[in-house]
Amino acid sequence: MQFVDLKTQYRRHQDEIDARVRKVFEHGQYVMGPEVEECEAALAAFVGVKHGITVASGTMSLEIALRALEIGPGDEVITVPFTWISSAEVINLVGATPVFVDIEPATFNIDITKIEAAMTPRTKAIIPVSLFGQMPDYDRINALCEPRGITVIEDAAQSFGATREGRKSCSVTRIASTSFFPAKPLGCYGDGGALFTNDDALAQQMRDIRIHGGKRHHHTVVGTNGRFDTLQAAVILAKLPHFPEEVEARSRIGHAYTERLRASCVTPEVASGNTHVYAQYTIRVPERDVVAARLKDKGIPTAIYYPKCLHEQPVYASPGYPWGAFPVAERASREVLSLPMHPFLDPAEIDDVCQGVREAAPPHLP
Repeated sequence: MQFVDLKTQYRRHQDEIDARVRKVFEHGQYVMGPEVEECEAALAAFVGVKHGITVASGTMSLEIALRALEIGPGDEVITVPFTWISSAEVINLVGATPVFVDIEPATFNIDITKIEAAMTPRTKAIIPVSLFGQMPDYDRINALCEPRGITVIEDAAQSFGATREGRKSCSVTRIASTSFFPAKPLGCYGDGGALFTNDDALAQQMRDIRIHGGKRHHHTVVGTNGRFDTLQAAVILAKLPHFPEEVEARSRIGHAYTERLRASCVTPEVASGNTHVYAQYTIRVPERDVVAARLKDKGIPTAIYYPKCLHEQPVYASPGYPWGAFPVAERASREVLSLPMHPFLDPAEIDDVCQGVREAAPPHLP
């Protein structure tokens, strides 16, 4: 059984992927070839915004967003301690200071009731993370931030394709970022990411930063090499037409898991008004490591996103967040366990996973 099955996906879309990639080999424009611009237009249309800007990775997209906002030393950026480290490390990379806010126990997303207390005159942006595949309430977050001139950047690395109140992830904040890492709901065959905005000036600034700060031999800002490979753009273009069907399959499989597992563990809660793309289908169980070992013995792969909070990492020891500062995130990090999730799980595999979890994690685990 595969935790994420990229091989089956390739076999299903092989003709389209091979044709797209072959075209790049034929024209030979491997850097910023025509597929990049075509991909950006297709992604922007899918999300429903004016500008899509592809970049070298999801991490790079967040860094470019912060740099375009001219955030740097002396500034603070709010994010969560329960996420992959890139959500916070980009803040340090531009010289600013990350400020952590705890999460909600049901959705794993930022606890909006705690955001205002974390704001200071130095707060310039907030990076809420749409974790595991669903969005927080960005209307409430925007209402808190906009009057204070604080930019909201959606970290949608795991939620591309999800919606809230009918609006798609990456369309509800001033800037949004996503990742096309292969295991993401929409993945390429290497690193990649994208930025989304309706702000014309900000879009141009981000494009300039992506390519060494401007056009060839004319550099208006200090930039970087953040380009998206033409070959990866070709892969995304081949996969994108199939993406809505795969999102639907993820939702169907996630619902099937939840219906069968809710008596054996804490299953994901989909917030009212949300759809969920289940980048990871993540349960909560006591004695998580015991359950994972039992599932491994049954041939069922699992993963832990994430076994430590960011304030526990040595690199973030200096801000001085003690254990207990973020109790919800800390407890989640000790209980979460992600099960196999991809659009190609067949009914027998779903049955095996559910039976395995019921046996490995009964209501009263010994």
